[in-house]
Amino acid sequence: MIIGRSESSLDSHGGFFVSPLGLPPDWSAAREELRELTARAGWDADLVADAEVALLELFVNAWRHGGSAAPLVVIALLDHVLRVSVSDGNPIAPIQRDGSDLLAVSGRGLRLVRSLTDRFGTEPRKSGKSCWFELDAAA
Repeated sequence: MIIGRSESSLDSHGGFFVSPLGLPPDWSAAREELRELTARAGWDADLVADAEVALLELFVNAWRHGGSAAPLVVIALLDHVLRVSVSDGNPIAPIQRDGSDLLAVSGRGLRLVRSLTDRFGTEPRKSGKSCWFELDAAA
Protein backbone atom coordinates (compact mmCIF):
# COMPACT_ATOMS: atom_id res chain seq x y z
CA MET A 1 0.00 0.00 0.00
CA ILE A 2 1.37 3.39 -0.96
CA ILE A 3 -0.02 6.44 0.74
CA GLY A 4 1.06 9.97 -0.06
CA ARG A 5 -0.33 13.08 1.54
CA SER A 6 -0.62 16.71 0.67
CA GLU A 7 -2.23 19.07 3.16
CA SER A 8 -2.75 22.77 3.45
CA SER A 9 -4.68 24.62 6.16
CA LEU A 10 -6.84 22.05 7.94
CA ASP A 11 -9.62 24.48 8.82
CA SER A 12 -10.70 24.92 5.20
CA HIS A 13 -8.38 22.92 2.96
CA GLY A 14 -6.76 19.54 3.15
CA GLY A 15 -6.45 16.46 1.07
CA PHE A 16 -4.60 13.31 0.34
CA PHE A 17 -4.11 10.63 -2.24
CA VAL A 18 -4.38 6.91 -1.57
CA SER A 19 -3.26 4.30 -4.05
CA PRO A 20 -3.83 0.71 -2.93
CA LEU A 21 -1.49 -1.77 -4.59
CA GLY A 22 -2.23 -5.25 -3.44
CA LEU A 23 -4.33 -8.31 -4.00
CA PRO A 24 -6.91 -8.47 -2.79
CA PRO A 25 -7.12 -4.70 -2.53
CA ASP A 26 -7.66 -3.41 0.98
CA TRP A 27 -9.97 -0.44 1.33
CA SER A 28 -9.31 -0.06 5.07
CA ALA A 29 -6.37 2.34 4.56
CA ALA A 30 -8.57 4.64 2.46
CA ARG A 31 -11.33 4.44 5.09
CA GLU A 32 -8.90 5.30 7.90
CA GLU A 33 -7.49 8.25 5.97
CA LEU A 34 -11.03 9.47 5.25
CA ARG A 35 -11.86 9.27 8.95
CA GLU A 36 -8.66 11.06 9.96
CA LEU A 37 -9.09 13.91 7.48
CA THR A 38 -12.75 14.53 8.33
CA ALA A 39 -12.10 14.27 12.08
CA ARG A 40 -9.40 16.95 11.90
CA ALA A 41 -11.82 19.16 9.98
CA GLY A 42 -14.57 18.60 12.59
CA TRP A 43 -17.03 16.78 10.36
CA ASP A 44 -20.25 15.30 11.77
CA ALA A 45 -19.99 11.57 12.50
CA ASP A 46 -23.15 10.77 10.51
CA LEU A 47 -21.75 12.45 7.38
CA VAL A 48 -18.49 10.57 7.82
CA ALA A 49 -20.39 7.28 8.10
CA ASP A 50 -22.25 8.09 4.86
CA ALA A 51 -18.92 8.85 3.16
CA GLU A 52 -17.47 5.54 4.36
CA VAL A 53 -20.39 3.55 2.94
CA ALA A 54 -20.22 5.41 -0.39
CA LEU A 55 -16.44 4.88 -0.56
CA LEU A 56 -16.84 1.16 0.09
CA GLU A 57 -19.51 0.82 -2.61
CA LEU A 58 -17.40 2.57 -5.25
CA PHE A 59 -14.28 0.67 -4.20
CA VAL A 60 -15.96 -2.74 -4.42
CA ASN A 61 -17.57 -1.89 -7.79
CA ALA A 62 -14.19 -0.83 -9.19
CA TRP A 63 -12.53 -3.97 -7.89
CA ARG A 64 -15.23 -6.34 -9.17
CA HIS A 65 -16.01 -4.73 -12.51
CA GLY A 66 -13.16 -2.35 -13.24
CA GLY A 67 -10.59 -4.51 -14.96
CA SER A 68 -7.80 -3.37 -12.63
CA ALA A 69 -5.89 -5.30 -10.00
CA ALA A 70 -6.57 -2.51 -7.51
CA PRO A 71 -8.66 0.66 -7.72
CA LEU A 72 -7.04 4.07 -7.40
CA VAL A 73 -8.63 6.19 -4.65
CA VAL A 74 -8.28 9.96 -4.36
CA ILE A 75 -9.79 11.77 -1.37
CA ALA A 76 -9.80 15.54 -1.00
CA LEU A 77 -11.40 17.98 1.41
CA LEU A 78 -11.55 21.47 -0.08
CA ASP A 79 -13.65 24.41 1.07
CA HIS A 80 -15.96 22.24 3.18
CA VAL A 81 -16.61 19.76 0.36
CA LEU A 82 -15.39 16.18 0.59
CA ARG A 83 -14.68 14.66 -2.83
CA VAL A 84 -13.83 10.99 -3.21
CA SER A 85 -13.02 9.39 -6.55
CA VAL A 86 -12.31 5.76 -7.31
CA SER A 87 -10.72 4.95 -10.67
CA ASP A 88 -10.37 1.67 -12.52
CA GLY A 89 -9.34 0.35 -15.93
CA ASN A 90 -12.79 -0.30 -17.41
CA PRO A 91 -14.01 2.54 -19.66
CA ILE A 92 -17.67 1.48 -19.43
CA ALA A 93 -19.73 3.61 -17.04
CA PRO A 94 -21.51 1.68 -14.28
CA ILE A 95 -25.20 0.93 -14.78
CA GLN A 96 -27.58 1.79 -11.98
CA ARG A 97 -30.21 -0.91 -11.69
CA ASP A 98 -33.82 0.07 -11.09
CA GLY A 99 -34.19 -2.00 -7.92
CA SER A 100 -37.27 -3.87 -9.14
CA ASP A 101 -35.74 -7.30 -8.45
CA LEU A 102 -36.30 -7.54 -4.71
CA LEU A 103 -34.48 -10.89 -4.49
CA ALA A 104 -31.28 -9.68 -6.16
CA VAL A 105 -28.20 -10.06 -3.97
CA SER A 106 -26.37 -7.19 -5.66
CA GLY A 107 -27.07 -4.11 -7.74
CA ARG A 108 -28.05 -1.61 -5.06
CA GLY A 109 -24.68 0.07 -4.51
CA LEU A 110 -25.00 3.01 -6.89
CA ARG A 111 -28.51 3.80 -5.64
CA LEU A 112 -27.05 3.83 -2.14
CA VAL A 113 -24.21 6.16 -3.19
CA ARG A 114 -26.72 8.55 -4.81
CA SER A 115 -28.92 8.58 -1.72
CA LEU A 116 -26.07 9.18 0.75
CA THR A 117 -24.15 11.88 -1.14
CA ASP A 118 -24.84 15.38 -2.45
CA ARG A 119 -23.38 14.73 -5.90
CA PHE A 120 -22.29 11.61 -7.80
CA GLY A 121 -20.91 11.02 -11.27
CA THR A 122 -18.59 9.19 -13.62
CA GLU A 123 -15.81 10.69 -15.75
CA PRO A 124 -13.86 8.98 -18.54
CA ARG A 125 -10.08 8.69 -18.18
CA LYS A 126 -7.33 7.74 -20.61
CA SER A 127 -7.31 4.20 -19.30
CA GLY A 128 -10.73 3.59 -17.78
CA LYS A 129 -13.04 5.76 -15.72
CA SER A 130 -13.36 7.50 -12.41
CA CYS A 131 -16.52 7.33 -10.30
CA TRP A 132 -16.79 10.08 -7.72
CA PHE A 133 -19.03 11.57 -5.08
CA GLU A 134 -19.13 14.78 -3.09
CA LEU A 135 -20.50 15.56 0.34
CA ASP A 136 -20.99 19.06 1.72
CA ALA A 137 -20.06 19.73 5.34
CA ALA A 138 -23.02 20.31 7.65
CA ALA A 139 -23.72 23.98 8.24
